[in-house]
Amino acid sequence: MTTAVDFFFDPVCPWAWITSRWVVEVGTQREIDVHWRFISLRLLNADKDYAIHFPAGYPEGHTLGLRLLRVAAAVRDAAGNDAVGRFYTELGQRIHRPGAGLMDLPDGGLAAALAAAGLPAELVAAQDDERYDAVVAEETELARERAGRDVGTPVLTFAGPGGPSFFGPVISRIPRGTEAVELWDATEKLASFPGFAELKRAVRETPQLA
Repeated sequence: MTTAVDFFFDPVCPWAWITSRWVVEVGTQREIDVHWRFISLRLLNADKDYAIHFPAGYPEGHTLGLRLLRVAAAVRDAAGNDAVGRFYTELGQRIHRPGAGLMDLPDGGLAAALAAAGLPAELVAAQDDERYDAVVAEETELARERAGRDVGTPVLTFAGPGGPSFFGPVISRIPRGTEAVELWDATEKLASFPGFAELKRAVRETPQLA
């Protein structure tokens, strides 16, 4: 049986990237239909003072995420959902390399990601097209409606669009093979219990991006 999943991501978030690679890994072993959707860290934090709440560089990083989501929205318009997944994969491999910084998308990296995903080079221009902000804002709000106002990235919906949603899971390494499926089954089981709200620990490993 195919499981439908809505996966809300911001391309610059390393935690969303790791979780997305877990979902892709599970998809090699289970029938999963992933709908790639948008949630902008810049929009989530629009009412916060970056100088107080975030380290240096985060305003630029979150703004980059919004610009890349504009391109992802243009990709979806032009080529559909699966193309968004390919584009996100190519972006993530460039942004979230071990040792890379939050803003480390080299000159030409966006064009290279589009080309590697088999997409038209002219979609680069969408990064400056604020018309796409409406759909990014709409989906960001949808993620918050599903998972709560105080969430980050990623947001995952099982059996979307009407199934259970939550922020996370936030994981610091990419499970592979049997371990990936075991974590998937446990996560899906927790999500399916209507009374489940939160399971959290604040201690985190450094993200292991590879």
